[in-house]
Amino acid sequence: MTKKKQLSELTLIELYIEKKKRKGIVTGLGIIMLIAIGILIIIAVKNKNNALIAIAIGCTITLMPSIAYLGQIEKEIKLRKKE
Repeated sequence: MTKKKQLSELTLIELYIEKKKRKGIVTGLGIIMLIAIGILIIIAVKNKNNALIAIAIGCTITLMPSIAYLGQIEKEIKLRKKE
């Protein structure tokens, strides 16, 4: 099993590739998540089950680590461009 490299160890080209890959993943999962949240809210309203609305809103937290990592990649790219 290969050990994952730190962002500081990646080349600028590898950072751009990682950024593109992560952005695609976050976008795809985000779209699927929005559809799922919409469905949960519709079901919650129809069944008058407010707990499903809380679950739907809570599901957005699952994307936070991916979005944060994408931000770290963008920071590292900006740092390298300044040098």
